[in-house]
Amino acid sequence: MNSSLNRSRAERVVIGRVLPVFASLALLAACNSGEETVADPVRPVRVAAAERHEAGETLSLPGEIQAQDEVSLSFRVDGRMIERLVNVGDTVEAGQVIARLDPEPARNALRAARADLTAAMGQQTLARNDYERQETLLRQGWTTRARYDAAAQALKAAQAQVDAAQAQFDIAQDRLGYTELVADGVGTVTARGAETGEVVAAGRMVVHLARQGGRDAVFDVPASVIRNAPTNPVVTVALVSDPAVRAAGRVREVAPQADPVTRTFKVRIGLQDPPDAMRLGSTVNGSIQVGGGGGIEIPATALTQANQQPAVWIVDRATNTVALRNIDLERYDLARVVVARGLETDEIVVTAGVQALRPGQKVRILGDGPIGASP
Repeated sequence: MNSSLNRSRAERVVIGRVLPVFASLALLAACNSGEETVADPVRPVRVAAAERHEAGETLSLPGEIQAQDEVSLSFRVDGRMIERLVNVGDTVEAGQVIARLDPEPARNALRAARADLTAAMGQQTLARNDYERQETLLRQGWTTRARYDAAAQALKAAQAQVDAAQAQFDIAQDRLGYTELVADGVGTVTARGAETGEVVAAGRMVVHLARQGGRDAVFDVPASVIRNAPTNPVVTVALVSDPAVRAAGRVREVAPQADPVTRTFKVRIGLQDPPDAMRLGSTVNGSIQVGGGGGIEIPATALTQANQQPAVWIVDRATNTVALRNIDLERYDLARVVVARGLETDEIVVTAGVQALRPGQKVRILGDGPIGASP
């Protein structure tokens, strides 16, 4: 009887130990069965169609038309200006007299220089005669070597005096010629800096001349535009008053230093065959394409990575499933990506939810996407 009780007690112990194990196995099986039913969920995503853009952003800046070559005409000598023969807006020819100074002081200086030259030439004649006489006497033995040497030295000094007087005469003659201000080329007077009757210093601007020939469009350009602009761009310049009047040009000069007030750089655009309507001082708009040429663009949020290369998730229109595809980038910024290779126009890419996808997974389009939502 004791053996029967012992057997019965042992069976209860075994059952008590085995039942929790079976219960755990049953619970695990139930969990596995539940996972199989939700293993392939339909992911909600946002999408966009790849679009081709022919060019980058158009940037416009205001500017003005200026002469390609400008010069300030001024006298080389001081004096009182007695005549100015041109005014703002006048066209001048090469060799035309622009203004005159009072010539009397220069004429007096020329007379004095001529007199000094005449006196020096007289002294030279006396010194030469004395030298020739001493040379003859020395050869005949009637004079000493010392007197001959003194005559030779006097002749050299007289010649130096003549050279100095001749130089002063030439300078005085040039100064008389400098009392007339003459244009050295064809151009248009754009400003005047002195009036008749004023005493002007040498180098002071009398008139500002815009030479005839090339014309520039001049713009004040921020540093960010210069940094992002393409190399040697074609700039389209149009009149503000009549946008139909246009001309093309290229960058001819960029200021090496920014303006201390505006912090912009002065850029000169050399115009190619500008129309006559683009007069000096006209206000114009200059336009360039920035951001490079055209290409296929997608939102930057569509970009992911596969095989350590840029990639995007492509949505199959027929099955609403996704596939991962590597692409080559041409350029990108915080908002847009331009694709060089690997994507065609109108292909659908995932723009939101890219981190939760796997190849072949079904997706559901959120909002008014370019393809219909999955049922």
